[in-house]
Amino acid sequence: MILLALDCAQRLCAVALYDAESGTVLARRDPEIGRGHAELLPGLVEEVFAGAGLSFADVDRIAVTVGPGSFAGIRVGVAFARGLAFSLKIPAVGVSGLYAMAAPLARSAAAPVMATIDAKRERIWAAVVAADGATLADPAETTAQAAAVLARQLGAAVAGDAVPLILAEDASLKAVDAAPFADIAEVARIGAGLDPEENKPEPAYLRAPDAKPQAGFAVERMKA
Repeated sequence: MILLALDCAQRLCAVALYDAESGTVLARRDPEIGRGHAELLPGLVEEVFAGAGLSFADVDRIAVTVGPGSFAGIRVGVAFARGLAFSLKIPAVGVSGLYAMAAPLARSAAAPVMATIDAKRERIWAAVVAADGATLADPAETTAQAAAVLARQLGAAVAGDAVPLILAEDASLKAVDAAPFADIAEVARIGAGLDPEENKPEPAYLRAPDAKPQAGFAVERMKA
């Protein structure tokens, strides 16, 4: 199975083509751009296909990170994956970025790992994965204090860019030195093993959007 993996939920705009049978990444591009995923993603996809010597017709499945992260980035990645899957008539699956970050670290450490993202406003996004890949705590928005308590209860090391916030609450916790992003190769590996019926590419924002309708300025609809 050839899988196209996409991740636009964080500062990276990551794309990879993955051969599930051999467990090999055929080509990848993952520049750290901050913003502008919508403008850059199509070009990166073309570069990856050119690098692998493949075409869209060779792809059997698409995997995309569904969050948490940037509202705009998540929407770009999910919409691109859905549209492409629809046009190619192939399945698309959604992958948690936190799970994809924690799973390889837990596997390597043979111990639970809590992956974290600093969500700002004194909140963090976190999830805990066991060494065998089981989810011990689903992705959720929480406080650094609550995350520290959970990590202690589950015996989990902590990783990600919210580690300083958590260690400020409990300095005895073990920190894992790792990139604060999911590796696009891990996103592909996980996506290849998911059931498309149970893992739809649906956004997992974990926080309500900042922009809300201004009810005070709403115009009453005319009655027919």
